[in-house]
Amino acid sequence: MKAICWYGTHDVRVETVPDPKILNPRDAVIKITSTAICGSDLHLYDGYIPTMEKGDILGHENMGEVVEVGKEVKNLRPGDRVVVPFTIACGHCFFCKRNESSLCDNSNPNAWMAEKLYGFSPAGLFGYSHMMGGYAGGQAEYLRVPFADVGPIKVPKDIPDDKLLFLSDIFPTGYMAADQCGITEGDTVAVWGCGPVGLFAMKSAFLLGAARVIAIDRFPERLRMAHEKAGAQTINYEEQDLSDALMEMTGGRGPDACIDAVGMEAHTTGVVNVYDKVKQAMMLESDRPQALREAILHCRKGGIVSVPGVYGGFIDKVPMGAVMNKALTIKTGQTFMKKYMGPLLERIQKNEIDPSFLITHRLRLDEAPHGYDLFRNKQDDCIKVVLKP
Repeated sequence: MKAICWYGTHDVRVETVPDPKILNPRDAVIKITSTAICGSDLHLYDGYIPTMEKGDILGHENMGEVVEVGKEVKNLRPGDRVVVPFTIACGHCFFCKRNESSLCDNSNPNAWMAEKLYGFSPAGLFGYSHMMGGYAGGQAEYLRVPFADVGPIKVPKDIPDDKLLFLSDIFPTGYMAADQCGITEGDTVAVWGCGPVGLFAMKSAFLLGAARVIAIDRFPERLRMAHEKAGAQTINYEEQDLSDALMEMTGGRGPDACIDAVGMEAHTTGVVNVYDKVKQAMMLESDRPQALREAILHCRKGGIVSVPGVYGGFIDKVPMGAVMNKALTIKTGQTFMKKYMGPLLERIQKNEIDPSFLITHRLRLDEAPHGYDLFRNKQDDCIKVVLKP
């Protein structure tokens, strides 16, 4: 089969690789009908996530048709149409039973790698380094799905892929980010980053009852989509003083909740941006946390900071004094996919949201290297790339 393989920083290639096979009686194999390039994939593309190996197959936003199932998979059969969550969960451990599937104790065969960095291992992930299990991803023609009796969700045949694909990651991720904010009627929510997760966090904040959402970014096309498609007020931090703008827009109190939908490759202006990049170059800091710093500093007293943005290692100069003295709550985590996929599918079926609004580019699978370049460099107003094998 054809697959998109990682070979190093800014080097992804279309390769011919062996077709996946059933390895465990709880496995399934699906034929991919749609997959996507995620902002998290750019952290691999840019070389910031350790334990990648040349030839690793990328991709964790996947859906398709079941073609084969293991003998212990009773809930799926060949021909079923499914969306596959990006996290892999066993369904039976302490965390899975608590509906915290991204913390699964049993799905990462390389847990010892993650334990060295994080103390404990999260769940295994598709196409996201050997530290997260070494699983092949779905930017390919076929995908082996472990624990297929737990993870994939069957979806109707009469709804197009474009409306369903993002149930695999970014829609639940944005929704959980907003859900963690404890939104009550009348709240103002500020979102750093108008990429796909940020846009879904904005839409979700309104679904959950927010009165106002403020979107923060520097790219005009992203800010335009945040305003036109997600209903947000916008701040371009390269054209306005962020602190002054937020204070004016919130009457001097600050947003009730702040969402960092940027993560480890945040950009800012001035000396702080140079500081973080120098520290990264010297291997004294792995991530650039400026969006997180700003969210903490600008959140109102007693507010909530929600962090769906991916962080991989260590950050520096986090204003913990502000966290403690302002009585802030910080909530984060890889998405609890099994908790959210079903309810969000129902919202799609009720026409409460059409997740396809953010797709800007549809490409063939063999055009993926071009898609990565477009997405990474924000060319041609690229916000989301969907790939069709």
